[in-house]
Amino acid sequence: MNQILNFAGVELYYDHVHALKGVSLAVNEGETVALVGANGAGKSSILRAITGLRRIRSGEILYNGKRIDGASPDAIVRMGIVMVPEGRRVFPYMTVKDNLLMGAFTRSDTAGIVASLDMVLGRFPRLRERYSQAAGTMSGGEQQMLVIGRALMAKPRLLLLDEPSLGVAPKLVQDIARSIVAINRDEKVSVLLVEQNSRMALRISQRAYALTTGTIALSGNSADLLTDERVKRLYLGGEV
Repeated sequence: MNQILNFAGVELYYDHVHALKGVSLAVNEGETVALVGANGAGKSSILRAITGLRRIRSGEILYNGKRIDGASPDAIVRMGIVMVPEGRRVFPYMTVKDNLLMGAFTRSDTAGIVASLDMVLGRFPRLRERYSQAAGTMSGGEQQMLVIGRALMAKPRLLLLDEPSLGVAPKLVQDIARSIVAINRDEKVSVLLVEQNSRMALRISQRAYALTTGTIALSGNSADLLTDERVKRLYLGGEV
C-alpha cells in the first residue's frame, strides 16, 4: 500500500515547550487514520506541522515520498493537503455558496469547480437548503458541514480534520461521522482525523495513534484499540 504521508521522528517546539517528541506516524493512500488523546497531547500540533503552520525543529515530513517540511502553507494546499481547523471558521457574512467557492481558490478548472460544488451539495443536503443564507446564521453542526465542504472544494488528496465533532449536537455528530466515511470511500480522499471523541474516531477509521504529552503511547488497528483495556480506560470517554 502506498504511503501518502510519512511523519518521521518529528520534534516541534512552541518557544520552550516541547510539543512533539520524536513523533512518527504514517497515512496510507485511501485510509482514514485517527489521532486520539487528551487536550495538549500534541494532536493539533501534528496537523500544524503537516500544513506548514509551524516549523519543525527536526525530523521530516514526506508527502508522496517528497519532503514538505519547509514548504509554505499555500504551496502545501496546492499539493493536495487541506485542513479543516478546529472551531468552524466560516466567513460569517458570506453566503454558503460563496464560502464553498472560497475553497476552490487554488483552482481554475471552471467545469471541475461546478462538479465539485454539486458533489458537496449532494454530500451535505443541508447546505443546499441554506445555499443563499449567511453562514454565520447557521447552527454549529451546519457550519461544520460547511467547512468540510469548503475543504472538499480544493479537491484534496489528504484531508486533515481537527476536532470536527467539537461543540456539535449529538445528532449532527452522527451525520458528520457518516460524511467522513463517505468522503474517504467515495471521493478516494485519505483522511487524518484528530478527535477527542475517541470512540467515534476509532469507529470510523482503519488505524489510530493514541498520543500522550507529545509522544505516541499506542498505535494499531482501530478495531483492536476499541477493545484495548488501556484505551478504554484512558481515552474512551466520548460517545457517538
